[in-house]
Amino acid sequence: MVFSSLEFIFRFLPAFLLVYYLVPRAWKNAVILLGSIVFYAFGEPKYILLIMASVAVNFLLAKIMGESRGKLLRKLIFIVDIIINVGVLLIFKYLAFIVTNINGCLGTGYAVPDITLPLGISFYTFQILSYEIDVYKKRIPYDRSLTDLGAYILMFPQLIAGPIVNYTEVSLDMKSRMVRLSDIEDGLRPFIVGLSMKVLLANNFGTIWDNVGTAGYDNISTVFAWIGAAAYTLQIYFDFAGYSLMAIGLGRMIGFKLPDNFRHPYMAVSVRDFWDRWHITLTRWFREYIYIPLGGNRKGRIRTYVNLLVVWFITGLWHGAEWSFILWGLYYFCLVVLERLFIGKLLGKLPRIVGRIYTLLAVMLGWVLFATESIPDTLVYITKMFTVNAGNDYREHLSTVILLIAAGAFFSTPLFDRFMKRHSKDAIGITILFVLFWACVVALVDTLYNPFLYFRF
Repeated sequence: MVFSSLEFIFRFLPAFLLVYYLVPRAWKNAVILLGSIVFYAFGEPKYILLIMASVAVNFLLAKIMGESRGKLLRKLIFIVDIIINVGVLLIFKYLAFIVTNINGCLGTGYAVPDITLPLGISFYTFQILSYEIDVYKKRIPYDRSLTDLGAYILMFPQLIAGPIVNYTEVSLDMKSRMVRLSDIEDGLRPFIVGLSMKVLLANNFGTIWDNVGTAGYDNISTVFAWIGAAAYTLQIYFDFAGYSLMAIGLGRMIGFKLPDNFRHPYMAVSVRDFWDRWHITLTRWFREYIYIPLGGNRKGRIRTYVNLLVVWFITGLWHGAEWSFILWGLYYFCLVVLERLFIGKLLGKLPRIVGRIYTLLAVMLGWVLFATESIPDTLVYITKMFTVNAGNDYREHLSTVILLIAAGAFFSTPLFDRFMKRHSKDAIGITILFVLFWACVVALVDTLYNPFLYFRF
């Protein structure tokens, strides 16, 4: 079940909120836990026992760590904890990739396992790891309630696609939040805006990108190649940012303030600035739990670059068990290093528009590598972009593309957000939200095309 579905909007969510607001405060976390299990079971019923077992095991291990007075036992439990969580992720997400590459390198014939990737495993595993690491480091006490910890890990607004929430951000709300009916109103605004980004923009950009794939990368013209790259660049932003905004709105409806995950990344003036704005909670996770523990930038330039290499390699691998994703991560490592060496200083002396154009082009090329998913396809596509290939394959899409890209460019800026903050509670803002919501409903009724790109990660 996805947030941008009629089933979720008109069945699951009203039923959940009705029960949630009627039960006493002491039962609300139990309702979140049970509701989240039901929500997950709609999309991934065969892995519901896996995710429930993960909650139970991590609750027990954190409890042992929290109550242990011996450093050695505490450390051993922590190592076991990391092995279990990372091991589960490796088995379900990377085992087939590892076996395939062993067969390719050594000429062996090991059977490649056919394992379906559990929804959201990369997101909830990182969230669990952040909790366990913080308990081990004694930054936070372990949660003594299995129900409360389960509600934190499985909370359906952010279970399958983030934001990745640190326990400290919701621990107080988890124990003693005030839940008011006004929270529904406060949550509906970002939910509707996020839904509109997903349904009205991302889905339409996705149709254009799919048309490029249908035509075949070998057959497209240069113009159509650039149109496709621009469409995917906007699709993945409105798809993921829209979903994150819906998650934040849903969290607000049940009394939680989830962290922002996007801050107009296509307004960035450098690649480093882009990653401070894109998937903010993932960038923060890598910084806090990998980059800084490795030494960050405190141990000299060479060590800093090695640490960055590790982080960006894992970043690419986190997104998918394919070499194209790893190369995508290494591509950004190279850009970040170049910016540290000289590009950043150069951009600082030029008008900001130059930095924005450079960043947008760099990110767009990165998305081509990300979307094409194989190195030969990437090379073909980029060749099409940077050599003259005549054709009129783009003409039937041109009028739609112009309108969509204009809309995408506008809504990628802070302008609409500023307008809605100013008018969020007056007649203009309410009318806009009303129209957007029902436009989304009409669009969902009339189409079966409603993918979500980050489900596969």
